[in-house]
Amino acid sequence: MGPPAAGAFRERPAKPTAFRKFYERGDFPIGLEHDTKGNKIAWKVEIEKLDYHHYLPLFFDGLCETVHPYEFFSRQGVHDLLEHGGTKILPVIPQLIIPIKNALNTRNRQVICTTLKVLQHLVVSGDMVGEALVPYYRQILPILNIFKNANINIGDGVDFSQQKRENVGDLIQETLEIFECNGGERAFISIKYMVPTYQSRKGF
Repeated sequence: MGPPAAGAFRERPAKPTAFRKFYERGDFPIGLEHDTKGNKIAWKVEIEKLDYHHYLPLFFDGLCETVHPYEFFSRQGVHDLLEHGGTKILPVIPQLIIPIKNALNTRNRQVICTTLKVLQHLVVSGDMVGEALVPYYRQILPILNIFKNANINIGDGVDFSQQKRENVGDLIQETLEIFECNGGERAFISIKYMVPTYQSRKGF
């Protein structure tokens, strides 16, 4: 397989997100809270009681955002929802694929890094989630294949707290390993089909 075609790394501008529209209308039960560790979301309802079919895809849709406060609320909101979702997450997986694909397809390195960390969290967020993602590798992994060997730090424009683990190539390898470990017996061959240079770290 030859090098990626010219322009493969070029950023694609993201369209206005549904997340931004809902946020600006005040439709999310969230506010901003400051504590000693920085900003966090103040949820106005118990997260466990939210309708995940409605909210989780919307917050994933916001992963394309790079502008504050949308970027912060979508990224932190996704992690909060995954942390508290339990069995509510698995049934929503099919609705998350297009937002994930859209975020990766921006080719924006900051967005890709954010989305990879979300994918790592998603895979371990509930039983069978890792296996449920395997059929969608064909949609998720092509961009990872393009950027896998792009060991370029994204540099400026990132919060100081986010500067760790911002190397795209390393994050992709890490994410694929987590996919493999949590995706069941078909995971490795399915990853290898889409990302031919992937080497398993599992001892076979």
